[in-house]
Amino acid sequence: MKPFVHLHVHTEYSLLDGAARIKQLFDLARELNMPAVAMTDHGNMYGAMDMFHAAEDSWQAVVKKLKLQDAVKAYEESLPAYQAALAEFNQAHEAWAKDQAGEEPLPPVKPDMPTKDDMVITKEDRVTYKDLYVKPIIGCEFYMVEDMRVPGGKNDHLILLAKDDVGYHNLMKLNSLAWLEGFYARWPRIDMKCLKEHAEGLICLSACVAGRIPRFILDNNYEAAKAHALELQSYFAPGDFYLEMQDHGIHDRDGNLIEKIVNAKLTHLSRETGIPLVVTNDAHYLRKSDAEMHEVLLCIQTADYMDNEKRFRFEGTEFYVKSYDEMAELFPTQLEALDRTLEIADKITLTIPTKKPLLPPYYPEDGSTPAEFLRKMTYEGLVKRYGAITPALKERADYELGVVIDMGFAEYYLIVWDFIHYAKTHGIPVGAGRGSGVGSIVAYSIGITNVDPLKYNLIFERFLNKERVSMPDFDVDICSDGREQVIEYVRDKYGRDKVTQIITFGTLAAKQAIKDVARVFRVPFAEVEAITKPIPNVPGCCLKGVLGRYDQNDKKAADYNKMRSNDLIEMYERDPNVRRIVDMAEKLEGMPRNTGMHAAGVVICAEPVADHIPLQHNDGIVTTQYPKDQVEELGLLKMDFLGLTNLQDIKFAKQYIKENAGVDVDFEKLGYEDPKVYELIGSGETDAVFQLESGGMKKFMRDLRPTCFEDIIAGISLYRPGPMDSIPDYIAGKKNPESIKYIDPRLEHILSNTYGVMVYQEQVMDIVRELGGYSYGRADILRRIMSKKKQKEMEVQKHIFLVGHPGDAKNSPV
Repeated sequence: MKPFVHLHVHTEYSLLDGAARIKQLFDLARELNMPAVAMTDHGNMYGAMDMFHAAEDSWQAVVKKLKLQDAVKAYEESLPAYQAALAEFNQAHEAWAKDQAGEEPLPPVKPDMPTKDDMVITKEDRVTYKDLYVKPIIGCEFYMVEDMRVPGGKNDHLILLAKDDVGYHNLMKLNSLAWLEGFYARWPRIDMKCLKEHAEGLICLSACVAGRIPRFILDNNYEAAKAHALELQSYFAPGDFYLEMQDHGIHDRDGNLIEKIVNAKLTHLSRETGIPLVVTNDAHYLRKSDAEMHEVLLCIQTADYMDNEKRFRFEGTEFYVKSYDEMAELFPTQLEALDRTLEIADKITLTIPTKKPLLPPYYPEDGSTPAEFLRKMTYEGLVKRYGAITPALKERADYELGVVIDMGFAEYYLIVWDFIHYAKTHGIPVGAGRGSGVGSIVAYSIGITNVDPLKYNLIFERFLNKERVSMPDFDVDICSDGREQVIEYVRDKYGRDKVTQIITFGTLAAKQAIKDVARVFRVPFAEVEAITKPIPNVPGCCLKGVLGRYDQNDKKAADYNKMRSNDLIEMYERDPNVRRIVDMAEKLEGMPRNTGMHAAGVVICAEPVADHIPLQHNDGIVTTQYPKDQVEELGLLKMDFLGLTNLQDIKFAKQYIKENAGVDVDFEKLGYEDPKVYELIGSGETDAVFQLESGGMKKFMRDLRPTCFEDIIAGISLYRPGPMDSIPDYIAGKKNPESIKYIDPRLEHILSNTYGVMVYQEQVMDIVRELGGYSYGRADILRRIMSKKKQKEMEVQKHIFLVGHPGDAKNSPV
């Protein structure tokens, strides 16, 4: 099959309009012999980073499959030699057994059957298999108006593709401007002036029949179309503007095939001006069979019904990712325009735009460097916290300071300290700290946290260590009614264009997808409830698991088993109407439905955020167009400002106590030893108590009857999927400590505080250090591997734990 490149594709990020899933798009493109494929979603760049990731993942999967085939072939070819060696060994061993002369012969090692997990991508593979890589092309379909700052006007479409890094930054800039300065009704818009100022590095296509040039043509205004085409051509580098032809069989009200009318005029315009033609398909889904699914998606978007003949819909079923042969059949006289898609793809040199951390600068008021200021504050804080700096305290603090400063994060600490200090000095309560950041004695000394890491045996390397180079991340709880004030302070300090909040995407989860699809088909409410009721409320629940569509060898089989619903499976197999609804819902499941704003995440950048990530408005607040993980991947600093209503309750309680009892309560100075507090918690009377207020948690506390703060900490840690299975052992150990048994005596001092139950990740780190000789840095790497359930890497760590690692002080036998 001849190659072709789709340059006009709407992925799932054309929300409730596009249905071409990015992960599947690259596999299909390779199947159709396409060396590249573009993303051109409506007015956004949400999927840009997903395109890069999917391109790499898809390529690696196919390369590993090919390498596995070669490895299996080599394995099979090695078997005769193994069999011969085994026969020779058996003879030798039989002879040895008779008189036991000499050393006993060793049996040959049987080769292991290779698996996909054994396949590792090498630099050589990137050369050998480079032709299998499908290049991602990052683009956008923009809405063009006469004046982007004037409400109203006709929205015309225009396709822009990023050719290189300059083009990518201009694409981001245009996107941000469209949302922040050109947004009207529900359209992010730009105009010709804006486009001209940011055209460098971009390739432009004239778009579908909703473009301005086709609109002029259909209005019988060829000269206007020509003038506009020439103006657009002048904005871009020579040869980087194209007249775009499509053919989906769209009719106007009089039955005319409007795309054929447009294409004829575009062909004439190309001959007259020399502007090259290119052929595209306005792909909104992957395969022709997905057309009905796309219609359902549009009904969800417009709150309409499939049986409404007047509903908004696409005419026909041709809006999919077609092969070269299918496109050639539509354009038999424009084969050169088909080949021009390859020419455009060859121009694209953009690669994934990862960068080093872009920390904003922090300038201490005393003129010292950030490192000097942090060290000074730490020593002063140690005296305030502990009364005096003992040699042990100084050793711990100096060690942490060395790591923080050497890794370039002194300014990060000071930035966090600064906005926490602002909050505390302006009457805004701040939490004591949670997450791995409370393991830092530097953070405790300067007031970022209020939990003594030494008292609770917390590990700094869990937060930051040189063997795992990644951004530190303090989780900061702020009184909910003061959170926006603190964020506003940060905007004023670092610059409003350097601070923004982070986008989130609401997706069609299993139950919601079924409800949406059922509504579209007018299924009665009672029937919908009957379908959705058997679906369990477990994290990550998906219809694949619910319907049992998985193999027990699947890596996620244990999770899927918790989702499986035999009741729904029985309904599905018995009732074709249920089957239709569920099958359609499964096709839509997981697609983004809407955008939102991250509850805590805020980006603080050294440079304007729009120079690194496209921005948009979300309910009047500026957010990124990329989610938090991608924000961090691109080197931007993400701070978590967690708005907590419980802190607001505490603030009101303090005010009430002062007004009515004349007592000024300072919670930071209260201890954790009052037995009446634990009696109250053990009674289950914990409404409005952070993390202890759910019904399940109240029951757990009544069963546990906590007597110390450590019981509360362990209880909160245990009450989540997975660790919950250890709750009975924990309660039994607390009530009867003599019943606790340790499989190795070296575990007792690590697990005694949690009654023999491994509760914390810090305990995992201590155990592999004690028994396996790990450094703290390597122990933290193991912790992360375990938390992400990376099975293959766990096998490697098992070997290291049992045998040892070069440079580690082995304390086994394990």
